[in-house]
Amino acid sequence: MHLLVTRPQPEAERTAVSLRERGHTATLAPLLAFAPLDAAIGAGPWAGVLLTSANAVRAVRSHPAIAALRALPAIGVGDRTAAAAREAGFTDVASAAGHARDLVAAATRRFAGVGGTILYLCGEDRAADVGAALAGAGVRVATTPVYRMVAAERFPPPAADVLRTGRVQGVLHYSRRSALAYLACAGNEGLAAAALQPVHYVLSAAVAAPLLQAGAGDVRVAARPDEPALLDVVGSV
Repeated sequence: MHLLVTRPQPEAERTAVSLRERGHTATLAPLLAFAPLDAAIGAGPWAGVLLTSANAVRAVRSHPAIAALRALPAIGVGDRTAAAAREAGFTDVASAAGHARDLVAAATRRFAGVGGTILYLCGEDRAADVGAALAGAGVRVATTPVYRMVAAERFPPPAADVLRTGRVQGVLHYSRRSALAYLACAGNEGLAAAALQPVHYVLSAAVAAPLLQAGAGDVRVAARPDEPALLDVVGSV
């Protein structure tokens, strides 16, 4: 199949490599772009760090507080986030190996009863309120947005071209925001109908919702909200 990959860079290129290994071809259409925020990270004292994504690590690599943060126990939402933290110099890193619900569970096991406040480094737009969930478990959290993802208003020209000519057989969507950006770009390009024709492969029911509401006829949801499960839905040639 020829697939459109809508996730941001550099992850989009890694996904394209995985798809090619499975016998597919891919056009990249990153619809969200990373932008760090000038975040105020206080001196704490912090009892630990939670990392919502590799982008959270990327956003604080050059922050004045990074040396102090590296010395704290940290939990990343998944394996790639944990790996990014280790690459950035964090020495005590665990992976929740999942999504927001798993991050809450891992943080509860690690920090409940420890005392102090946990620094939660996250994006400006969040699908889940990790801080509120942890507060209910008795873990104090300081939620600190350190980056935002800026939505594109138009498709990259190669993506618009393959949609316009009907060459796209499937589209990969990784977040509700990117799915909404996809629909908005399609409307701005006069491609609203064409954009709904391919099969849409999505990470979760929440990502599927705006596509279904817009009229997409074939939306397939991964068994788990992670890329390996999504690629399993796409399958191999």
